[in-house]
Amino acid sequence: MAEITGTDGAWTFNGEILRIVPGSDSKVHEIRRALGDRAIPLEAIAGASFEAGRKGGHLRLRLRKGADPVYDASAGGLAAPADPYRLTVPKDRVGAAEYFADELRDLLQVYQVPAGPCESWLLPAPDVPVSATAGDATVSFDGERIRLEWTWLAASGKEAAGNQEFRLADVVGVEWKPLSGVGYGSLRFRLKDEGPPKRPDKDLHCVSWGVQRFGGTTVLVAAAVLPMLSRPSAELPAAPSEADQDALLRRLAELGELHKAGVLTEEEFSAAKQALLKRL
Repeated sequence: MAEITGTDGAWTFNGEILRIVPGSDSKVHEIRRALGDRAIPLEAIAGASFEAGRKGGHLRLRLRKGADPVYDASAGGLAAPADPYRLTVPKDRVGAAEYFADELRDLLQVYQVPAGPCESWLLPAPDVPVSATAGDATVSFDGERIRLEWTWLAASGKEAAGNQEFRLADVVGVEWKPLSGVGYGSLRFRLKDEGPPKRPDKDLHCVSWGVQRFGGTTVLVAAAVLPMLSRPSAELPAAPSEADQDALLRRLAELGELHKAGVLTEEEFSAAKQALLKRL
């Protein structure tokens, strides 16, 4: 087992799962603290690297598209100190960090883990209900509806329109961007049949901020919504053949027997059953 501790937390890898535990220091970014422990299966990883710096360096993890809602929702916009897949390494741990990255890369090659998109999410989305406040609004999502409540920083047009609420079923996309240069940071929800996008501070379906670099924990709201949106038909896996369906049904029966025998807990049985049913 490989293990390394940095200023942001600790990474442990047992050959199959990379466990990321954020640090307990108050300086650890709120996004890392809100996410908590992350268990990353090897098949979710696209690459790993160690980047040397003047005072040590940092480990960086790249995930496959479609593996983790948080990684995809941020679209590479989470940099230090908010990025949970970046570990700052002190100078005396540089050798261990280089070994850690080498081991991950070697196993990716040994098991021939593809670098392309995943067919299904391999990591869970943030739990709902979830909410965050940044800039001109508090955004909340309960699994079915999204609500934007304007703060005193909202532009007059948003205040005049009043708080907004819309169904998840009407959402066709979610886009999150950190503050960049003189532009706004934003969390935008794209709805069916809406017109061309407006400036974030004028868009009634958008939270915008001009001070906070990462907009508090708004990226976690985006990550909770993202997996619930319908996948384009071109990305859906092909339906299983009749033989495959028979095999899956036999596997369901086997799971039921293991559950009755006490080999599987209720939670383990439910998770395994749902995973099989999704493939039917």
